Amino acid sequence: MSQVNSDQRQVSDDHKRLNEWWDRFIPDRFKGPIVPVVRLSGVIGAVTPLRPGLTLSGVAKTIEKAFETKRARAVAIVINSPGGSPVQSRQIYSRIRQLADAKKVPVLVFVEDVAASGGYMIACAGDEVFCDPSSILGSIGVIGGGFGFQDLIKKVGIERRLYTSGDNKGSLDPFLPEKPDEVERLKAIQREIHDTFIDLVKNSRGTRLKGDETYLFSGEYWAGERSVALGLADGIGDLRSVLRARYGDHVRTPMVAPAAGLLSTLAGRKPGAGVLVSASGFPDELISALESRAIWARYGL
Repeated sequence: MSQVNSDQRQVSDDHKRLNEWWDRFIPDRFKGPIVPVVRLSGVIGAVTPLRPGLTLSGVAKTIEKAFETKRARAVAIVINSPGGSPVQSRQIYSRIRQLADAKKVPVLVFVEDVAASGGYMIACAGDEVFCDPSSILGSIGVIGGGFGFQDLIKKVGIERRLYTSGDNKGSLDPFLPEKPDEVERLKAIQREIHDTFIDLVKNSRGTRLKGDETYLFSGEYWAGERSVALGLADGIGDLRSVLRARYGDHVRTPMVAPAAGLLSTLAGRKPGAGVLVSASGFPDELISALESRAIWARYGL
């Protein structure tokens, strides 16, 4: 029996190789529909030089390559991000929409574990958004935080010396007592950023949004089914099932991956692998890893 199974596998492998060889001579117009796939995963924004997050400069070429795919019926964006930099989130969103409008190619977004905060902002670039029942979406808000060390430095006998030019240059210094007017200035900026986020979601989702705005834009987040009911997503579904149902069983979904960067090469690793750093870089890497872990942990991940 084992010999029969071995022979069957060999025939299957030979058949596959023959199809791959023959496929090179078939014009693209006679092949199955093409939907290139781009995966955007991780915290958004530069964390450290050796531990970069999602940034426009890091993903722009990958996104552009997907939209340049000949005869693409759509571009699929797979998102798994708890958020991060609002600037980088909006820039990635804008680049996707610019290319989609220029190429007149629809964008289908598929949420994996989470598309929250800036991750959801990027998801709004999709003409349609699909998610898993257990996916987490939303968190349409702005957050900031820090630490106060003024009592600690007193206990260890350290004197804080700060020299500035400009009345507000030392605002919210973690080694000085917090001042209410400085906190209010920060909150005012956060409200401006939040309003920009809200406008983006409204413009992208339009009349599909359901429910009270104070609830939708409170910073709360929801699982997949509830997200669909609120209009944050269009349906439950995974990439393979949705694309096969829409474009047929022979739809082709080539993954468009970024090229290995210089830092990856120097570090002797593949993209996405862990980074080995010298002892001098360990504190920064440790802090960035803890910050990244904390952002994911907000959503129980």
